[in-house]
Amino acid sequence: MLNYCYLLFILWLNMEFAAMGIHELRPGFYNKTCPEAEIVVRDVMKMAMKKEPRSVASVMRFQFHDCFVNGCDASLLLDDTDSMLGEKLALSNIDSLRSYEVVDEVKDAVEKACPSVVSCADIVIMASRDAVFLSGGPYWGVKLGRLDSLTASQDNSSNIMPSPRSNATSLINLFSKYDLSVKDLVALSGSHSIGKGRCFSIIFRLYNQSGRGRPDPAIEPKFRKKLDKLCPLGGDGNVTSDLDATTLVFDNQYFKDLVNGRGFLNSDQTLYTFPQTREYVELFSVDQEAFFKAFVDGMIKMGDLQSGQPGEIRRNCRVVNS
Repeated sequence: MLNYCYLLFILWLNMEFAAMGIHELRPGFYNKTCPEAEIVVRDVMKMAMKKEPRSVASVMRFQFHDCFVNGCDASLLLDDTDSMLGEKLALSNIDSLRSYEVVDEVKDAVEKACPSVVSCADIVIMASRDAVFLSGGPYWGVKLGRLDSLTASQDNSSNIMPSPRSNATSLINLFSKYDLSVKDLVALSGSHSIGKGRCFSIIFRLYNQSGRGRPDPAIEPKFRKKLDKLCPLGGDGNVTSDLDATTLVFDNQYFKDLVNGRGFLNSDQTLYTFPQTREYVELFSVDQEAFFKAFVDGMIKMGDLQSGQPGEIRRNCRVVNS
């Protein structure tokens, strides 16, 4: 009788958590309901990578930009409506994110395999992991079982997400709000091992970092000349540059570049100029396995963030179910 009552209590508790949007996340969540889910996601990511290698880097960043705004709930993927401004056009997102169509392709493929079973929030987590793995980085088991949000907030995204001008102190303070350590911050910044950045994001570094028309003194001189040529004052802000010297390969080159003053963004280079973060930059620059382990730990911790709000399994990642 006692065991029966205990089971009823656990069932009730799980229903209460579900109603509040709090879910038990675990590896293999879809083993019975959609056993091919992770395979389908990876196959679509492989095709996207062949079509446009840069696309997987952007998809990888979706996890960070989604999870930091009210938890990992795919609110990032919602399009604007007449009554809601979505997060895609928040300043921090419009400048750095693209390839939403890749997630659409993943969702379509998963829906064909298992209709209305796999959430868009879980797809973001799986696709981010696969983007890293397919680029030569580590593989890890992802915890799944999230629901998709019913709304989004452009204001929250604009107010929370850091800008390319952020310094190490502001980044440390932001990450600490999510119980992410300094080590997590530096390791997760290593996501810039793959992908590109726009000239718009570094004009201030090149021409007015001091507020007196001077460049950031932390930029290595030869690298600055290269950036001056690529991103002249008054030039096209949409011109892009590699974020590190091996932009298609997920490795520790990003940290080697920071040590040599060749970080593209201010928010990158500040990790080396600031003493509290420098020790991890130096460690990861010489120990790729240490970076990989710390990156995986950080991605798992970030993936645990939840909003506590009710949700659903969206049939289309861009809109809530009717």
